[in-house]
Amino acid sequence: MVGIGRGAAGALIFGIPMLMTMELWYLGFYMERYRLLLLLLVNIPLLVVLAHRIGFEETFTWREALRDAAIAYGIAIVISAAVLLMLGDIKAGMPLSEVVGKIAIQSVPASIGALLGRSQFGGQEEAEDDRKESEISTGYGRELFMMAIGGLFLSLNVAPTEEIILIAFKMTPWHAITVIGVSIVVMHGFVYAVAFRGTHELSEETPGWHAFVRFTLPGYVVAFLISLYVLWTFGRLDDTAPTQILMSAVVLSFPGSIGAAAARLIL
Repeated sequence: MVGIGRGAAGALIFGIPMLMTMELWYLGFYMERYRLLLLLLVNIPLLVVLAHRIGFEETFTWREALRDAAIAYGIAIVISAAVLLMLGDIKAGMPLSEVVGKIAIQSVPASIGALLGRSQFGGQEEAEDDRKESEISTGYGRELFMMAIGGLFLSLNVAPTEEIILIAFKMTPWHAITVIGVSIVVMHGFVYAVAFRGTHELSEETPGWHAFVRFTLPGYVVAFLISLYVLWTFGRLDDTAPTQILMSAVVLSFPGSIGAAAARLIL
């Protein structure tokens, strides 16, 4: 029950930016249902892997991880529905498809937040155990997968806003190159340079370029691809020129890369 309580707190804290974003309310109404369904389906394996790593309690099998993922999704649905109802965005007389769409789209970031609740709000001893287990069991593929989760979470918070399209429209190619460079530098600095909790330290035998080539650059590529997917999901790439698509993805990859780097620190 304590774990579920932390999950509810995580769903509320991490989901509240989107729960109070007007663009998400409208997207829940008019978003094409096959794109919404695909987003919900993509979120399931992400939650299962995340639950296996930091679920409501220590999991030993994928069946237990699937159970925790289902609980997180359930918590997210309840929290999303309650907040939208409280804010008056869900009212009596609304079409069922609109109500379901609004709750469904909000439940994706809220469900990730529900599982992050244990990692961020757990006791000090639990946090230490998670970090020790992370150091032992995390493989290269899972590292990139966790970065994808972080990139998806932060991208979902920003992609629905009109500012992404406006910034991409105003940018020049030189701005885009600068954004890409800064994104990569920030990613690498977050994980390997500044003294955040969970910062990865390189051994003296490891050359500095090794982590940059093995983790930072692939991590940025992951964040970029996640940005393209999120923009497509929200219909931001429809009837758009290739150059503008690239610019929009570069803009969204900036917060996405920060989310990917943060995922390496906290997961």
